[in-house]
Amino acid sequence: MKDYCIRVTTGNKEARAFFCTTRNMVEKARAYHNTTKVATAALGRTLTATSMMGLMMKNSTDKVTVIIKGGGPIGTILTTSNAFGITKGYVTNPNVEVENYENGKLNVAKAVGNEGTIKVIKDLGLKEPYNGEYDVVSGEIAQDFTYYFTVSEQTPSAVALGVLTKSDEVEQAGGFIVQMMPDATDETISQIEKNISKLESITTMLDKGMTPEDIMNVVLEGLNPIILDKTEVGFECDCSKERVSKALVAIGKNELKTIIEEDKGAEVGCQFCNTKYKFSEEELTNLLNEL
Repeated sequence: MKDYCIRVTTGNKEARAFFCTTRNMVEKARAYHNTTKVATAALGRTLTATSMMGLMMKNSTDKVTVIIKGGGPIGTILTTSNAFGITKGYVTNPNVEVENYENGKLNVAKAVGNEGTIKVIKDLGLKEPYNGEYDVVSGEIAQDFTYYFTVSEQTPSAVALGVLTKSDEVEQAGGFIVQMMPDATDETISQIEKNISKLESITTMLDKGMTPEDIMNVVLEGLNPIILDKTEVGFECDCSKERVSKALVAIGKNELKTIIEEDKGAEVGCQFCNTKYKFSEEELTNLLNEL
């Protein structure tokens, strides 16, 4: 089944929501980076949330980047999405291992840490991108995004994210974000809180065969949800040899000269998809001449 996200509003327009399934997106990230189970869960949850945040953007050229540095052994989690929910991302320590919780569930919080920051950068095509930086409150990712939306964007939100890996392969992944509009009444807020309090975990619902539409009907029960659109999402890296060559040019003449003289070539890797690009001595000399 393809990954997709639905954008939804309640019948009274007092809340908006995004519901998605992202198994293929997270599996692609796992395969690219060969992540451990706990690293897959942390990266997958962040990719899923970032994809939905991308779909919140108004213009087709807008981009959002999320950087989580929680102080844990996973290091930095960096994800980015365009306005169509297409993501890419990585963690600095894909080999991280931590003990599971006593109930056997992955201890994502221990891997991520909870003594650091979550930074959100929105490139809206203006001179300066929007930057927001807030404390990591739990390291479990979903609570951290809930806190970010509430504090940074003054939007009371409920965020649920989940990744299920039974063996090496990702079995299920997905999530939702529900946000209250400024004119939301107490009745609407109470109804959503009541619905969410009865929910099973995202991965449990997905593993039962529930679709984003099914989950929407449970979360927004009694509020006449209306689906506004449905978008295919996924993990795609837009790196290319041409882009990497620009990075080589950016290091400057002297550095490039040194690489040519000492190494007679270069191999540059993309952090997002681990593709390696080889440059011969002749190619590097051509870049130097262009400079």
